[in-house]
Amino acid sequence: MNERKVAIKGCTLYMLEDTSGAKGDVVLLHGASFSSATWQKIGTLDILNGAGYRTHALDMPGFGRSPSCTVSPVNLLSAFLGQQNIEKPVLVGPSMGGGICIDFYFAHPKAVGGLVLVGTVGIGKYRDRFCEVMVPCLLVWGENDTVSPPDNARLLEKEIPDSRLVFLENAPHPCYLKQPDRWHRALLDFLNEKVG
Repeated sequence: MNERKVAIKGCTLYMLEDTSGAKGDVVLLHGASFSSATWQKIGTLDILNGAGYRTHALDMPGFGRSPSCTVSPVNLLSAFLGQQNIEKPVLVGPSMGGGICIDFYFAHPKAVGGLVLVGTVGIGKYRDRFCEVMVPCLLVWGENDTVSPPDNARLLEKEIPDSRLVFLENAPHPCYLKQPDRWHRALLDFLNEKVG
């Protein structure tokens, strides 16, 4: 796993990455209380790398080791993908990160190969547009999520044509932290079947 910082649009973006795999690219964002280090701590990066995926876990501006900047997350992510020559990655986003993934998809639908939304917040503004999502989508939700209630997941599953919903039992909003084994199994099953 490599740590590095890249300069993009006047911003500095810190990341953990391993691009040695032969399979597709997976870009991991994070929730508002977390950072790229969370994915390393729970083993997600090692598991994805072990399965052959190229991983890029970013600290969004103002979080982790990335200083704040004035460029919008969508514009920054677009510039990052272009600069790094990453084509059609699967975007993984819990909570706030999932909201960024959705914003990015609707701004750049042809730049995304798949979505993994985990207890995503901020879905209301696209409520009537989720039927337009034309990439495979994995939805992972904590059964006891009080920040983004399970009904949000059911709505997304109903509206997004190629979606799969996995509820993690007795899990709160950051469900992947409570049940990392089940999270990793759902993620790998999805990637291997839909993207791999």
